[in-house]
Amino acid sequence: MKPLETTPLELITDDKPREACGLFGVFDHPDAAKMCYFGIYALQHRGQESSGIAVADNGIVDEYKGMGLVPDVFNMDILEGLNGSSAIGHVRYSTTGSSVLANAQPLVVRHRNRAYAVAHNGNLINAHHVKAELEDAGSIFQTTMDSEVFLHLFVRNLNLGFEDALKASVARLKGAFSMVVLTNRGELIGIKDPHGFRPLCLGRLNGSYVLASETCALDLVQAEFIRELDPGEIVIINGDGIKSIHTKTPRNRAFCIFEFIYFARPDSTFFGHNVYLTRKAHGQRLAQEAPVDADLVMPFPDSGTYAALGYSEASGIPFEAGMIRNHYVGRTFIQPTQSMRDFGVRVKLNPIKELLKGKDIIIIEDSIIRGTTVKTRVEALRKLGVKRIHLRVSGPPHRFPCHYGIDFSTKGELIAAKMTVEELRDHLGLDSLYYLSLDGLLSATGIENPAAHFCKACFDGSYPVQFDESLSKHCMEVR
Repeated sequence: MKPLETTPLELITDDKPREACGLFGVFDHPDAAKMCYFGIYALQHRGQESSGIAVADNGIVDEYKGMGLVPDVFNMDILEGLNGSSAIGHVRYSTTGSSVLANAQPLVVRHRNRAYAVAHNGNLINAHHVKAELEDAGSIFQTTMDSEVFLHLFVRNLNLGFEDALKASVARLKGAFSMVVLTNRGELIGIKDPHGFRPLCLGRLNGSYVLASETCALDLVQAEFIRELDPGEIVIINGDGIKSIHTKTPRNRAFCIFEFIYFARPDSTFFGHNVYLTRKAHGQRLAQEAPVDADLVMPFPDSGTYAALGYSEASGIPFEAGMIRNHYVGRTFIQPTQSMRDFGVRVKLNPIKELLKGKDIIIIEDSIIRGTTVKTRVEALRKLGVKRIHLRVSGPPHRFPCHYGIDFSTKGELIAAKMTVEELRDHLGLDSLYYLSLDGLLSATGIENPAAHFCKACFDGSYPVQFDESLSKHCMEVR
């Protein structure tokens, strides 16, 4: 009998960018592993490929990790076997790196009766150079992750002392990185790169402390939000309390603006601004910049939902959930017969025929990366009998690759880099297409002087950290 074929669902249906990863750490809590479980569970949207937790107990670092979602990897028996009062956790998406268990995090190294674990979110653009130097000096790498480069640097610098080893190692790294580090003594360290590309915040849980990629993880474990880490900050949490070390930083931040557009959970907050309300503001600004008469406004759930609410509110055009999402689709599914065309799209979203037939509709999306999924969905709506289809995108066109950890690292992947807006409109089969302007996107965040806060390189090609294009393939392999 021929074996059933299964395919990763996102390979067929998902045209959305993916970013690695989600981080959580807890210091001095009697149920550290369980708290870590709930923390990374809240951050599942940031990575659905692998999950892992490392704990420190009596001078030993123990770990457990696996491929898949957090509740699929862990159960109560596993969590109760992870003893220790300090822990870090990680959920991962690979960008173009290998999707194998060896690359799951946290990564653990043992050196001279000490052990260290690291969980990393971002992309080190000089990892290939540093890795080659370390290998020439005798280092042996166990993974293809750039996160391991940091660990090798750190243990080699320990002769400088613990804090100076951290500072010296971080100083060698270039690119986007937020990290949580755990030592066998139970110390918890948070690290943020000098430009502040990736999020990391600090919270208090009774007498314990937590670090997390997003505030939604603090909410789930009922931790009090203290603050976001500053760009270039290293926070060391141990029995003596919290110590903050600030490294040299550039004048402007470069926080990834796509956190507000797509990556972050809508109940999270950055810079004191809620993501849900910011996405609504994007939609409101879209309605001002690109009004059009229609019968209803709808998203392709769930990514465009909040901007669609804002567009509807500002335009007065009714909001409708014109497509229903199947929330019970796993990461893989059994492929149907060839005769079942577009199954990969329909298995996730199904239109409400009676609502949409014969109507003029406005669809709100947060991005168009490769264009394949949008085109297929527009074709399905045309066949359904939708009269006119207007697409509004709550961000500017993606015309430049990201070198800082989002999974479009080459310009050829980006459909907006190959077509004008008019050409793309015709290619997708739309009656009209409009992208939110960059000025509109920035002003809708509500943040003072927003141009000095965000990385916008995927929109305008202005890279905060210069990248050697000739090393693109090598660096991403290390990732």
